[in-house]
Amino acid sequence: MRVLIFGGAGFVGLGIAEAALARGDDVVLFDRRPPPDVARQALDGRPGRLASIVGDTTDAAHVRNAFNPTPDVVVYGAALTADAVRELAEPERILDVNVGGLVRALQAARSSGVRRVILLSSAAAYGDSALRPGPLDEDTPPTPRTLYAISKLSGELVARRLAELGSIDVRIVRLSSVFGPWEHASGVRDTLSPPYQIALAALHGRPALLPRPCNRDFVYVRDVAGAVLALVDAPALRHDLYNVGPGASWSLLDWGQRLARVARDGFVCRVCVPGEIASIDLHGAQDRSALAIRRLTEDLGYTPRYGLVASADDYIEWLARHGALMQSPPSHA
Repeated sequence: MRVLIFGGAGFVGLGIAEAALARGDDVVLFDRRPPPDVARQALDGRPGRLASIVGDTTDAAHVRNAFNPTPDVVVYGAALTADAVRELAEPERILDVNVGGLVRALQAARSSGVRRVILLSSAAAYGDSALRPGPLDEDTPPTPRTLYAISKLSGELVARRLAELGSIDVRIVRLSSVFGPWEHASGVRDTLSPPYQIALAALHGRPALLPRPCNRDFVYVRDVAGAVLALVDAPALRHDLYNVGPGASWSLLDWGQRLARVARDGFVCRVCVPGEIASIDLHGAQDRSALAIRRLTEDLGYTPRYGLVASADDYIEWLARHGALMQSPPSHA
């Protein structure tokens, strides 16, 4: 199978690529920058063949050229994960990448006869609804507030309409808070995951001070890759929208304390005491509800493999091999 991944040099794209290559698929990464050298070297050793295209999703010609030769499946994950500063400074660019780029990719997919498109959306689309008690299922009304969240929901709606008009098989996944291998400061993600921030503190021997224990359904990127490939492979699907997460919340504080095994002297993970300033940004003053994944489990038999303990232990092993990537200076978008 030939898989084209937009946003392929980002850590979620690299995680999906790693899993696809491991089973022998050919993967093409499309991004504004090449993948980090350490990632490229690691992925080149997989059974599948890896190629990389440097291009811009805001350029229609670049997008069309990525479809020659025609891929079997497209994964669209290109996005600017913007904070409030970037929202104010670059609203047009956020929308052009997150929505306009998707439109260009869908048009090219329809013209090329691609079998299926997987759109990587986000739990951010639920917006303020995510603060209500109880799990969030796919029928929860979305109420996005930030431009990133608005663009994600807009992308979903646009994809549905173009799929209907053009007979394209589009499946949408709303990802919970993703973290894990290959995450790095790329310059296009202003909201780096709290687990990444803790891991970076561990590698540098700095305290990881949390404003609260943070109970959230962080999802490990290897589980995301497993869910995406299950959707790629399924001959028929009952729904066009699926939540992807671990199915339950867990304590970030407890997770961070397990990283002491790979930490330099000076690292400690704890909650701030009164008067201290948090060093870990949780990107919100309240922990949102967990995503319900019953639809994914029932339709695909999907079972998350990486909860608190398994994700920490796997990440520790990955850090021992590739932690230098996380300590590199950030690149710029």
